Amino acid sequence: MTIHSEFLIQAQERGFLYQSTDLSGLDDLMKKQPITAYLGFDATADSLHVGSLVQIMWLRLLQRTGHKPLVLMGGGTSKIGDPTGKDSARQVLSEQDIANNIKGIGKIFSRFLNFGEGQSDAMMLNNADWLESLNYIDFLRDFGSHFSVNRLLSFDSVKLRLEREQNLSFLEFNYMILQSYDFLELNRRYGCVLELGGSDQWGNIVSGVDLVRKISGKHVYGLTSPLVITAGGQKMGKTASGAVWLNPERLSVYDYWQFWRNTHDQDVGKYLRLFTDLPIDEIKRLEELKDQEINEAKKILADEATTLAHGRECLDEIHQTVAKFFNAEGTAKAELQMLDYSRQELSQGIPVVDLLCRIGFATSKGEARRLIKGGGARLNDTVITDEELTIKEIGTVIKLSAGKKRHIEIKLKPAE
Repeated sequence: MTIHSEFLIQAQERGFLYQSTDLSGLDDLMKKQPITAYLGFDATADSLHVGSLVQIMWLRLLQRTGHKPLVLMGGGTSKIGDPTGKDSARQVLSEQDIANNIKGIGKIFSRFLNFGEGQSDAMMLNNADWLESLNYIDFLRDFGSHFSVNRLLSFDSVKLRLEREQNLSFLEFNYMILQSYDFLELNRRYGCVLELGGSDQWGNIVSGVDLVRKISGKHVYGLTSPLVITAGGQKMGKTASGAVWLNPERLSVYDYWQFWRNTHDQDVGKYLRLFTDLPIDEIKRLEELKDQEINEAKKILADEATTLAHGRECLDEIHQTVAKFFNAEGTAKAELQMLDYSRQELSQGIPVVDLLCRIGFATSKGEARRLIKGGGARLNDTVITDEELTIKEIGTVIKLSAGKKRHIEIKLKPAE
């Protein structure tokens, strides 16, 4: 079908659209007026990672085209856990854990969205505000009859768990009903008519659309985005050294930039469309670059994606570091650093986590330990497995590496 509303035109051009409950009806509505849409995020960690970035950029596009995004924090549903894509029940989180996680996640959205009181300004909400006040008996009576167990069992989030003969608790089985109720509550309170989500949320979204129609008689909509798979066939954002976090406390800004700079050639165009605000015409130009010229597109992707997440002011320092350690093709230069330590320190051995921090491969000892745990740190091309490893190689050159493209040669010497 031909799409006419600006949001859906751009969403289609950039690769956000996958499934829709009624694309034609939604297109007609969005041509006539601004709408309110929501997307939910459970607070299972104190940061999101790039696996959630498609959803964040979708909300950003919604706002850029004049519509109002609602960011729904799962303060209530985080206590239960979405069974979608999980082989086992989610770890139960305390009230304080959830509150801390919501605080950490909230900082991310303030970089991508404008919050305020305007017509298209974003709002951040918490479903605990209505879920925690529900009376269980009344809730079952008023809403339970609108859900068919037969249909719930047919959705992938439930069916796959059962087919694998893995336990699905009654607690988790309620998750879809509560997410559906979120849509009803947001429609009542804020006039929300669209739920966005990843393709793994299709069953939950359809159930919410049906519940709003059955209870209020209103016609609302659901859209999903496709799962982003890399050219290597892996889920986007999974690396040897662990998740690519959006908060700098979890992953340094430099490493975040490097993640995008190391994008596979075949993924550059797709990532430029999904994860930057660059005009489509400029993206099409960059998509035509071949061979060594594709590095220009990768650098632009890294700059633009990092600017959105961390601000453009961080780029100067990143570019200086890259110029120091890498050539134009992104291959590490042979760089020798002379590190001074006292003779007593050298006799006791220098902790490898300290070295990783000193040469800039990690911003803290905690980050250095995570790099080692993820198998991303190497000494003389051998993977480091011992976080307590100490090095005493006085006067000889050793090589430390982080990932595939960061390598530094070091000579430890006693201070004079």
